[in-house]
Amino acid sequence: WSEKASYVEVLSRPPSLSPPVILTQDELKKIAAYKAVEFVESGMVLGLGTGSTAKHAVDRIGELLRLGKLKNIVGIPTSKKTQEQAVSLGIPLSDLDHHSTIDLAIDGADEVDPHLNLVKGRGGSLLREKMVEGTCKKFICIVDESKLVKHLGGSGLAMPVEVVPFCWKFTANKLQNLFEDSGCVAKLRNDSKGKSFVTDNGNYIVDLYLKKDIGDLQVASDAILRIAGVVEHGMFLDMATTVIVAGELGITIKNK
Repeated sequence: WSEKASYVEVLSRPPSLSPPVILTQDELKKIAAYKAVEFVESGMVLGLGTGSTAKHAVDRIGELLRLGKLKNIVGIPTSKKTQEQAVSLGIPLSDLDHHSTIDLAIDGADEVDPHLNLVKGRGGSLLREKMVEGTCKKFICIVDESKLVKHLGGSGLAMPVEVVPFCWKFTANKLQNLFEDSGCVAKLRNDSKGKSFVTDNGNYIVDLYLKKDIGDLQVASDAILRIAGVVEHGMFLDMATTVIVAGELGITIKNK
């Protein structure tokens, strides 16, 4: 994957006689997030992502506003959780009704393939994320290297689909049958209390677990969206303009 990157910035390392520095996954996320915020300029309308990686970026934006290094920023949050975070940091907020074009969005991803297609939504905010990030001039995705896959679904973890609660089992069966050849298993997502996970939009999430490549992603996307009961899916195809990956050897930046 990194061979196709535009360039690599190598993190400073201690002398060879010193023990190697082992960075945690969260430290790698923070490095990627801070690098992404370097693209933010005063006066911008910003899409504020959701999740553990995006949280670092929002924190950094709030810090730069407080220090006076950024001014006249307007944030468009992609979830209630991000909205609460931004308010606590003093970041002025608005919405798509008042800003139909966004200068820059920064968000994480659950998977990134070699063509910069993404899987997002394991945090449950995929619908609002897609609405915001689909209308921005530039979308910077920030991840640690564990999120890189050869093909979407390749991690073996969930590919989320937001569905209406009405007859969700019917919808889940349709989704499972759609990708039967890929060994798909569709499961309703539950919250920490064992109850059905409910999105900010009052919907459920059906997670698809795939054993094989689903083939043409655009064909798969169209087929999912044609199923009555489906609201949106977590494949973000041809949306990211830049992906910043933090790894043990440095920062890798890939541009479209």
